[in-house]
Amino acid sequence: MHGWIILDKPLGLGSTQAVSAVKRALRAGGYPRLKVGHGGTLDPLASGVLPVAVGEATKLAGRMLDSDKIYRFTICFGAQTDTLDAEGRVVAESAVRPMAAALAAAAAALSGPIDQLPPAYSALKVDGARAYDLARAGAEVVLAPRRVTIHALTLDPGTPDGPLDQASFTAHVSKGTYIRSLARDLAQAVGTVGHVTMLRRIKAGPFGLDHAISLDKLADAAMAHALEDVCLPLRAGLDDIPALSLTPDQAGLLRSGQVVVGIAAPDGQCFAMLGDTPVALAEVEGNRLKVVRGFNL
Repeated sequence: MHGWIILDKPLGLGSTQAVSAVKRALRAGGYPRLKVGHGGTLDPLASGVLPVAVGEATKLAGRMLDSDKIYRFTICFGAQTDTLDAEGRVVAESAVRPMAAALAAAAAALSGPIDQLPPAYSALKVDGARAYDLARAGAEVVLAPRRVTIHALTLDPGTPDGPLDQASFTAHVSKGTYIRSLARDLAQAVGTVGHVTMLRRIKAGPFGLDHAISLDKLADAAMAHALEDVCLPLRAGLDDIPALSLTPDQAGLLRSGQVVVGIAAPDGQCFAMLGDTPVALAEVEGNRLKVVRGFNL
């Protein structure tokens, strides 16, 4: 049970609540007590892929947080809310409704590295306090722009011609990107205002919806004492990292935190293995191998 449970998080559930659901499933299934953590926050009003790390996989959760994400989202034009989604109160309105061609051009212009202004209602900290707590208390929240990368932003190919009340997009983005801010900027770029009415994460790092299970399936697997069947291996979170086979002596050195010399492998990170057992996320430099994150397996 050291690996990844990929949830298809439903609407209305926070990421912390989803982690709690996995903890309850482990208890219900009679599994040993293990660390559990998520690999990327997903707002309660968003659904989709939420990687949950179990056991030693929690040591890789930070790496998952840094990974790219892919989202599907819908913008409703004509009203901007303070939260930039359907939960907030309207703070600006416009009678302008954009055309599909203008939206496609705006999406292309917003692609690439950009400086994005995060939403006031976000988990970022301002002088030690969460921005959303300050905003809910009525304080003026001023956040600094953040450099993010929009790898791809495309308008739904089925979008009709004519003035649009709403439109859907697919976005492949770097870590730290706020889709609500992206929707705000898209609307402003075509001379109107808007807010997100639907947000679904379809990929997080290497994990897509084809890996994801519902909370009902999670609960069923727990009751059947079969969570192993829905838990992906530790290695699944490192599918872009080459594996490196170790000898027992080399594995022993690495497990004790020592540097292994004489490694004939390209420089860079690797997934060090002793047979089928993960030993460490490690890094080769020259012919030397050192631990980045060790696994107690």
